[in-house]
Amino acid sequence: MCEPGEPVELRAEPNNPADEHAVAVYSCRGIQIGYVTTQRAPRIAKLLRETEVTAIFQHHAAYGAVIRAAFGGEQPSLAGLPSPVEPEPEPEFWPDPDWPD
Repeated sequence: MCEPGEPVELRAEPNNPADEHAVAVYSCRGIQIGYVTTQRAPRIAKLLRETEVTAIFQHHAAYGAVIRAAFGGEQPSLAGLPSPVEPEPEPEFWPDPDWPD
């Protein structure tokens, strides 16, 4: 859905019934890809009201995604990316299944 370094948009959702501090994350294609964690949302929502916030997609994670944000006109940068997982090699042969007689 997103590639490392692509911009993402952070949108405060003060009328969100689940959390008045909710901050949604949108891809550069305008698709909502998640929310900022509830622990960080109040601070990020406050910063969205007070200063310029720029964010980029960093990488996919088991729990969702990691983004990087910078404030006050700064530009976020990619930190060290996790090593990609190598796929299992294809077997050299495919045995026939054992069929009952």
